[in-house]
Amino acid sequence: MRSIPLLSDLDTCDIDHVHPEGVWRARAALPGAEAASDLAALFGALGDPTRVRLLAALAAGPLCVCDLAAALGMTQSAVSHQLRLLRALGLVRARREGKLVWYALDDDHVRALLAVGAEHIGHRTPARKETERSA
Repeated sequence: MRSIPLLSDLDTCDIDHVHPEGVWRARAALPGAEAASDLAALFGALGDPTRVRLLAALAAGPLCVCDLAAALGMTQSAVSHQLRLLRALGLVRARREGKLVWYALDDDHVRALLAVGAEHIGHRTPARKETERSA
């Protein structure tokens, strides 16, 4: 897990001066308490590497729990536990077909979240990546 770097000279202002127009824009952009909580839960789910790997595997197409366990080198029980959370958050959906349960990404928004995250990570400069690794 990465540690948070200490404050730098870029983290605080040298003077205490509020810009009312900027504060107004920021307040107008703030989500309500329930939306903020739901969004935090969504990103919390994406904050776990195992869940990100499960979602990435499902981005390639529907898989059953057995397939996911084999692909990720995990037990079916561990995969099921993670899928339960992802399903509760609306990130994946399940479809029973006889004795099998097939999982898939819930919709293209989930695929887009993964793609944008991967793109963001990919565009960081090598110096910044090294700084983050050593922090």
